[in-house]
Amino acid sequence: MRQLVILSGKGGTGKTTLAAAFITFAKARAFADCDVDAPNLHLVDMGFTPYETSPYFALPVAKIDPERCIACGKCEENCRFDAIVKGEPYRVDPMLCEGCGVCRLVCPHDAIHMVPHEAGRMTLYKNGDAVFSTAQLHTGSGTSGLLVSQVKKRMNKVAASDVPFSIVDGSPGIGCPVIATLSGADLALVVTEPTLSGISDLRRIVETARGLEVRVAVCVNKADINPKRTEEIKRLCALEGLLFLGTIPYDPLAVKALNKGLSIAEIPCPSGKAALAVWQNILPLMQPPKGASEPLTQTGTKKQ
Repeated sequence: MRQLVILSGKGGTGKTTLAAAFITFAKARAFADCDVDAPNLHLVDMGFTPYETSPYFALPVAKIDPERCIACGKCEENCRFDAIVKGEPYRVDPMLCEGCGVCRLVCPHDAIHMVPHEAGRMTLYKNGDAVFSTAQLHTGSGTSGLLVSQVKKRMNKVAASDVPFSIVDGSPGIGCPVIATLSGADLALVVTEPTLSGISDLRRIVETARGLEVRVAVCVNKADINPKRTEEIKRLCALEGLLFLGTIPYDPLAVKALNKGLSIAEIPCPSGKAALAVWQNILPLMQPPKGASEPLTQTGTKKQ
């Protein structure tokens, strides 16, 4: 199963809006929302119902046994995260503990132990043989890169064996969640905006993707709000050897569609029409290597 990842250098570029549209155009049978800090792809009603929900355990956190603690202060002195709360006995603030285990090592009375800590929840949705994988970290939890990997792994495990490709709505930014999202991707589509910050974010995410040897394509959302910058992005793509796949206009109807839980592919609107043109440019790039399998149709199914 090949993998299309949709990214942006920051939030708010329309990445998820386009991901939902592509999922609709493709009649996708395997997709994921890897923005585990603030997932929102599930807000688009695609007829999926929860199939399986399970806890996500990150690094364990420290817990102090009140019967053994003598409040010597060794743990507090050595905790670089200020997670130890003074008292009789001392205790650990799980919101601050990073699970490094130093306090356990320095405790002279073996009063500290590392215990499992639920950092988030993972959810699988199903609709027939189609699967949607997502997750959300609890407030203050870290290790988002590890959770992203789990989200993709669960999607791949449950997806039907004949699914030609998956669509992954990635995290914004360039940090660990994005690196985990890009792992194993065949194509990264970067959604950007025609602004100075948009161009800067584009450069950063392209550098990250190239470091992981992932092929990069680009499209500009709300391209008509600054045609000059849009042309600058096109020139940048030509100079850097990036695939420029098209533009999406600013469209008030897109907001109305999303407020109704619809994708822009489900209503007649300028942004939906433009998104379809971008999707048609993506499809040839998602073809498997020659001889690997049969070619794909526009909807992502094998030709009969």
